[in-house]
Amino acid sequence: MADRPEGSAAQGDNRPKLSLHVPEPKFRPGDTVDFSHIEVPAAGSAPRPDEACDPAEMHDLAFGLVRVLGDDDKAHGPWDPKLDPDTLRKMLGHMAMTRAFDERMFRGQRQGKTSFYMKCTGEEATSVSASMALAGDDMVFPSYRQQGILIQRGYPLIEMINQIYSNKGDKLKGRQLPIMYSSREHSFFTISGNLATQTPQAVGWAMASAMKGDSRIAATWVGEGSTAEGDFHSACTFATVYNAPVILNVINNQWAISSFSGFAGAERTTFAARALGYGLAGLRVDGNDALACYAAERWAANRARANAGPTLIEFFTYRAEGHSTSDDPSGYRSAQERSEWPLGDPVMRLKNHLIAIGEWDEERQEKMDLEAAEYVKKVTKEAEANGILGHGLHHPFRTMFEDVFEELPWHLREQADQAVHERETKFPEGLPEA
Repeated sequence: MADRPEGSAAQGDNRPKLSLHVPEPKFRPGDTVDFSHIEVPAAGSAPRPDEACDPAEMHDLAFGLVRVLGDDDKAHGPWDPKLDPDTLRKMLGHMAMTRAFDERMFRGQRQGKTSFYMKCTGEEATSVSASMALAGDDMVFPSYRQQGILIQRGYPLIEMINQIYSNKGDKLKGRQLPIMYSSREHSFFTISGNLATQTPQAVGWAMASAMKGDSRIAATWVGEGSTAEGDFHSACTFATVYNAPVILNVINNQWAISSFSGFAGAERTTFAARALGYGLAGLRVDGNDALACYAAERWAANRARANAGPTLIEFFTYRAEGHSTSDDPSGYRSAQERSEWPLGDPVMRLKNHLIAIGEWDEERQEKMDLEAAEYVKKVTKEAEANGILGHGLHHPFRTMFEDVFEELPWHLREQADQAVHERETKFPEGLPEA
């Protein structure tokens, strides 16, 4: 630290000493969990403003919690989207399929078939329900826990598994970390491992759509920890300045790897409240309430389509599993947290709602779960015929130099020639099949 400037008070003066605050989660391994500090308002108590309202009118909605499903498993209040039973069953089916897919891929990683996987257990509603509220051709810029969007949009599971296994069927040719999908046909922008880069990209795409007079909007998903990145704040600035038709979805699942949400600012205020300083519309939503997730996303989509402005939505949820297959949450959080989380499980809550309105039962749920598991198992075997990690069934060696430049630069041509020469030297009897 630099010397004190001349004329400043000496160290022995009577001014109080400063101290640095370091955020600390309320519970660590072995602690008893008590979530009583979380305010859970009654379902249906949050007002629903007009979709074209001034963001200043939404101040309280950035600090409250939009909820539809009550303790009685019934829908309540002005945010009830009043979806028909068939739509609710379809929503439940996508969530069940997402969970079954996660289970199978997690098991595959543990069996050494892939290097990496990330589950979204407990967060399914924030992707499935939210994406169902968008048009199928609205452009989505996801983070790495939104596999439910692809499943909801009908992307073939075998293509997802091929990408996870980086095998010869992988359309991305092994150039992306497993689970970082991409599908132009499904308006699903390529996932990036660099945190928050998708937020300015989504805003820029939305601005371009508006400039062209198109009808499509953009939506992006980002974890609460990533809101501390500069890219997120740049995105908020551009979104509000240019009134971009975009939805910024912040998934507050309480943890960013082993760092709890306090390191991103959760101790001071809500993440939805960040919208206020930018002049954005801000909503804080029960992320484990599938109906609330749908209703909030549809509200924001309608607002964007009406040229009324962008919206920042905080989905207040809980990451029930580890951050990834490389993470063990038992090393930094209480084992009781998952069972004590006050907002429950999104799949169970939607299932119970359908049962409560007489449109579902436990037998059909059991059948749905079994069919989903069996289907994922079947497709996984089909994908494994294209290869798994380390078994040699991957794209031909030459493809390493393809698909990046329209015309290969001279220095890469030299590298390609050198690589081919080295392989021919190493395998004089002929190259192994690849």
